[in-house]
Amino acid sequence: MNILLSNDDGVYATGINILFEELKKYADVVIVAPDRERSASSHSLTIDRPLRVNEIKPNIYSVDGTPTDAVNIAVHSILKTKPDLVISGINYGGNICDDVIYSGTVSAAMEGAVMGIKSIAVSLVVNKGGGYLPKDASLEEDLESSFREASRFVSNLASVFNKSGFSENTLLNVNIPQTIIKKSDNRFEYRITKQGKRYFEDFVVEKMDPRGRKYYWIWGKNIRFDDISESDYEAVHSGLISITPIHLDMTNYRAIEKLKNIDLSL
Repeated sequence: MNILLSNDDGVYATGINILFEELKKYADVVIVAPDRERSASSHSLTIDRPLRVNEIKPNIYSVDGTPTDAVNIAVHSILKTKPDLVISGINYGGNICDDVIYSGTVSAAMEGAVMGIKSIAVSLVVNKGGGYLPKDASLEEDLESSFREASRFVSNLASVFNKSGFSENTLLNVNIPQTIIKKSDNRFEYRITKQGKRYFEDFVVEKMDPRGRKYYWIWGKNIRFDDISESDYEAVHSGLISITPIHLDMTNYRAIEKLKNIDLSL
């Protein structure tokens, strides 16, 4: 199996390199990732300047662009053959609920799906804020150990997913809590989920610089999550791995008939 790895944390990030070592045990793996962190870059392509690629070491390349740029350049220029699988991650921090709209991690996998490649986005949900995990979640394992544990799950998932007859127009968005729950036989506990919904307060923070000019940080605190049964948030908050299938067709089919029954002419 040929696997392309990318991310939005950058080519030197811990998560992608630990996953690289795990997948190399049974697959041919190449990393093509941004040369630095490009979080929240969404599905953006760089079209206003040329992009440069640097081969850091065998089978590891950096691109001075977005995660979507990296996957595009990998498939169309760097790799000799089209990969069987695109995996984006493992991201540091969760990508659940509305995160999927902004996430560079999810968008790298989405670009793979756009090109007809089975794709998976993977994130490690850590207690760095965001309200995804319970406040009393135990963090006995260090971050590196958590990435290694998550990599073992991703490795198993990749092997199964590659053999499946899954639709090429759908990617998997996987969120793995740092406090992973396992079954008695040491298998991972997971749940097939739907996208949740959360709300922010103070999403745009206004500040003043020493010269009296305003500047802004786009960030915010979670104010609440919708109580949606079988959502990605519900699973992760319960310590379970969340696997959410995301479809590329964003058409709201239920709204089509409603619109047909409304006279929209002015």
